[in-house]
Amino acid sequence: MNIFCTVSAMLLLSCNPKNPSEKTEQDSLKTEFSLPKKLKEVSGIALSQDQKTIWAIEDAGNKNVVYGLNRQGELTTDVLVENAENNDWEDITKDTAGNIYIGDFGNNENDRQNLSILKLDLKTDSQKSTKVIQTTKFHYEGQTEFPPKKSNLLYDCEAFVEKDGSFYLFTKNRSKGFDGTFLVFQIPNKEGDFEAKLVGKLKLEGGYSDAAITSATINSKNQIVLLNHKNINILSGFTANDFSSSKIQKIPLNHNSQKEAVVFVDDKTLLIADEKDKNEGGNVYEFSLN
Repeated sequence: MNIFCTVSAMLLLSCNPKNPSEKTEQDSLKTEFSLPKKLKEVSGIALSQDQKTIWAIEDAGNKNVVYGLNRQGELTTDVLVENAENNDWEDITKDTAGNIYIGDFGNNENDRQNLSILKLDLKTDSQKSTKVIQTTKFHYEGQTEFPPKKSNLLYDCEAFVEKDGSFYLFTKNRSKGFDGTFLVFQIPNKEGDFEAKLVGKLKLEGGYSDAAITSATINSKNQIVLLNHKNINILSGFTANDFSSSKIQKIPLNHNSQKEAVVFVDDKTLLIADEKDKNEGGNVYEFSLN
């Protein structure tokens, strides 16, 4: 009888491992490399079309420069953007043709009226300078006050993607009484001045570090990852003009830092970067989706 109970217990444990998904998720966030010392406030990363170069930018108060890193984290070039200022560069993305775009739409106080997306003539890490070859200016549908009331500070943005000729922006909630609400806006990928069309109002669970959106990226399976300090959130089930019925899958990273940048390497692998804070952060991590 004792032998039978022992064998049964062993079989039960083997069939019911303790929290296997949590262990897998925690193990899959691994440090790839530390960022160069000069990159203390990375706000966005993108991969070149050949995936050999990581393009990185910094936000307000930093230079109008795009930094090129190789996949080992070594700085290979500083590319000066000759005809643009870094008002508050908050994210960088790429379209399927390999064109690079910078989101100059950081808006902490919700009072900016010079928001734009900049398309760069940026092809290789042998460049020492580049120019903006398309400027997409915009204002948000629904915003009539600059700034709005403190309970409605929904017009900061640190995250966007390009898909099928449109930009999609995911706002960062800075409202008093934060509840995880964010807005999704659509803007045509064209030269001009546009009203950003509201195509979704959604909510993430948790407090500010769990739900304030700091970067976005999209893969070939039409999945969009939204980054927070503690989690990633995968959006799916949306259409080009309607994000309101999106499915949201929250995946804890089991790691808390000021994560500000994310990019897909392939459909299941992400690179994530965080800002340097004293003796913590300033790294690029790899994360594998299950």
